[in-house]
Amino acid sequence: MKKPKNIPPSPSASEYQDTAHDEVLDLFSRDDPFILFADWMKLARTKEPNDPNAMTLASVDASGAPDARMVLLKDFDETGFVFYTNLQSAKGQQLADNPMAALVFHWKSIRRQVRIRGAINQVSSQEADTYFASRARDSRIGAHASEQSRPLDSRFALEKRIAAKVAKFGVGKIPRPAHWSGFRLAPLQIEFWRDRPFRLHDRLQFTRKDVNSPWKTNRLYP
Repeated sequence: MKKPKNIPPSPSASEYQDTAHDEVLDLFSRDDPFILFADWMKLARTKEPNDPNAMTLASVDASGAPDARMVLLKDFDETGFVFYTNLQSAKGQQLADNPMAALVFHWKSIRRQVRIRGAINQVSSQEADTYFASRARDSRIGAHASEQSRPLDSRFALEKRIAAKVAKFGVGKIPRPAHWSGFRLAPLQIEFWRDRPFRLHDRLQFTRKDVNSPWKTNRLYP
């Protein structure tokens, strides 16, 4: 039987030798998923060539249909994983209507992924203000100019809006727009996945009933 064209072959066992750090970052050496995630993120930052903090954010719309897109993780600690967006965007409205979501990190360079599920809460105004002030000036202008997820007549129409905002703010302070803020996903489930030869992958799942409950761990079949 011929192999499908343009699909790379499965890696050989020798190609899985990305485990120089495994003695330090053993999958089952941590009982706190946030510490383990920090370990993996630290490794990803040294190996992943582009945006190691990129993650898939999955939500559902009003009809119950799933939706997904890539966003950037901007902060994390024991309270959850934080990202920012236009609250009037598709994802902003979906998360407001149904404040549950899932995240997936996939680091191809180290053949690892993390899956996260939990409840969504909006960050405080102070947190949003602090992060917004740290963004590049052009990004702050863009947050005011873009009507995210809504129809756009042309690129020129966007450029006109940007020019108008540049003229409005000049060299002065650019405040955070009311429609722009962040969300924090407070996880109830976190799964760590590490690629292994012949699809016999390592999987470790952390679960808890609520954010005040202790974590339970389970190893999962590949």
